[in-house]
Amino acid sequence: MVRKKLSLFALLLLLVSPISYCFNEFVAAENALDPAPQLQPIGTANGKKVLFDNTHGQTAGAADWVLDGGFSDFANALANKGYYAKELRKTTPITYQDLQGYNVFVIGEANIPYKTSEQDAMIQYVQNGGSIFFIGDHYNADRNKNRWDASEVFNGYRRGAYSNPTKGMGTEEASSTAMQGVTGSDWLATNFGIRFRFNAIGDVTANDIVAPSQAFGITTGVSTVAMHAGSTLAITDPNKAKGIVYLPPTSAAWGSAVDQGVYNGGGRAEGPYAAVSKLGLGKAAFIGDSSPVEDASPKYLREETGSKKTTYDGFKEQNDSTLLVNLIDWLSLQESYTALSQVSGLQLDQPTDLLSMENPQTSTEPVAEPWSAPAAGYKWYDPSTFKSGSYGYGSSGSGGTVMVNEKFESGSKTAYTSGNVTLASGSWYFDNALIGNLSGDKKNGIQSARVRASGALTMNFDVSGAKSVQISHGNFSTDTGAVWQLQMSSNGGSTWTNVGSSNTSSSTLTVKTFTLTQTVPVRFRIVVTGTSGMRLNFDDIVISN
Repeated sequence: MVRKKLSLFALLLLLVSPISYCFNEFVAAENALDPAPQLQPIGTANGKKVLFDNTHGQTAGAADWVLDGGFSDFANALANKGYYAKELRKTTPITYQDLQGYNVFVIGEANIPYKTSEQDAMIQYVQNGGSIFFIGDHYNADRNKNRWDASEVFNGYRRGAYSNPTKGMGTEEASSTAMQGVTGSDWLATNFGIRFRFNAIGDVTANDIVAPSQAFGITTGVSTVAMHAGSTLAITDPNKAKGIVYLPPTSAAWGSAVDQGVYNGGGRAEGPYAAVSKLGLGKAAFIGDSSPVEDASPKYLREETGSKKTTYDGFKEQNDSTLLVNLIDWLSLQESYTALSQVSGLQLDQPTDLLSMENPQTSTEPVAEPWSAPAAGYKWYDPSTFKSGSYGYGSSGSGGTVMVNEKFESGSKTAYTSGNVTLASGSWYFDNALIGNLSGDKKNGIQSARVRASGALTMNFDVSGAKSVQISHGNFSTDTGAVWQLQMSSNGGSTWTNVGSSNTSSSTLTVKTFTLTQTVPVRFRIVVTGTSGMRLNFDDIVISN
């Protein structure tokens, strides 16, 4: 976790020392429209690729879990071993297509819950040979104050809100795009045989390390691993999951724990601090704290307040770096066995003894959530409320501003008859088009635009210029045969010119980004042609300048 307090000595040193301390310069705000950071292999490439998630609140609060920020030491260590690494940044749900080209998917403390479709995509990815590294933290490490912390996101349910993921949320928050398609389930345990416990343990050095011969070689060179307010894991199916690092016996609860903090007196009874799992042709790994992964080079400012973040050199502590790189080496190695019982000589774990309060369906919230009221005006689900310098703040790759961000969540049109519709961004002309909310409509949220061939979706207003246009598009239901063309007009819609070439869609929403250099007032329209009567959905149209 990001440690909350300085020692008294460190505090006095900062107050009285004449030494000048060097802090990183913070970058200008970036968001999903900007090119994703990437690291090329250093030296000889090993042909393997690692993808770092930055779509689910990885930079919320004090966290900065990106490959060129608070996880940069980790990412650089992978590059030094020949790995290629890239950040996943997008505004639409994760799909299997996003993951399938990578050997390992690293998820650092997700603070926005994954939709059922995203969970399905991750399971498909692992079953087909990919691997996921889940980096958790202590219970109630809710960085963006949305009532979900990483342990809950990974497990698949909120503590005390198993059947109601939006419990306690207002109407706007509950109906936000981020919460659409989110359900409660015991997802992690069902698929990987493991669950993050909701304990919160303080500063402890894990020194019970499973022998390399019983840990797939992952613990080679590992004697100790640091924890600074973290959690452990519960083995629920030993044929799928196995612990590899354990804490010593301890009663050292984190000072802000909302319950007893330590559940079984530490030791092996507390459950593993780090563990691995096998599912289909792929694998997974888990660790109960982000402290071993982080470094002291945060990239962004806090999205809620705009203040600087403080992270720590955990990657350099103990044998943290050795463990983490070994984990990626093992995760990236595809092996054909599909259950741990198929590994010759491997001793299987026993299921972790759980407390009665850990039953997912009957769990309760020990204290009211969120743990602190959000700053005035801040909405975790609305990046337009984020502060300058934070990830997601409304700027594009050229330092511009989001001019239009149309999600089609307001407005109503239930027939294909041509007409104007007032939306959140302004007036649009729907020709052979409507706003759809059926199960066959591809959408992020509760509705999207549906256009039938031949038809069009046209802005009735101009923006002052445009450097990029981003459009999410997909086939309605099982339709095929429709194609679409983006066009622009700089004379109020009198004449139109094509932007790029004709586009086809698939059965899932896909993001298409157009790069432009328009410095004069301009408007856009989407023209649908192809097989008559076939329909396309459009959502999340973002125009930046």
